Amino acid sequence: MPRVLVVDDQAGVRTIISIVLRIHQFEIVEAESAASALKLFEEASFDLAIVDIFLQGTNGSELIAMLRARVPGLPVIAISGMTALDFLSETPELSDVVCLQKPFRPPDLMRAIEAAQGSRRPSAGAAAAAR
Repeated sequence: MPRVLVVDDQAGVRTIISIVLRIHQFEIVEAESAASALKLFEEASFDLAIVDIFLQGTNGSELIAMLRARVPGLPVIAISGMTALDFLSETPELSDVVCLQKPFRPPDLMRAIEAAQGSRRPSAGAAAAAR
């Protein structure tokens, strides 16, 4: 069962994402901040991360870069209700991050997961296995 780290400072958003993914047989771990996400990431391995770009206290793109520094090629979905996420494609390390605009429907989330897993770099599996 794939493990997904869901990082959003809004409990309702985390809950909706978690419900949808549990229905689709994903194991979900929720984090309300970048600090808690990093702590969880140190304690366990994940197959995918869903990260809100506008987290209180930390920019979500910075968190994504920190996660990727630990596991290169980690499939990531960046979510935001405030802005288009085109700026992520301008950063080489984040160019393969899949972007999803809030609000989104469950089928949109599942398509984003498929796209993120499809864009996974070969080194991601090796890095995850090494942890």
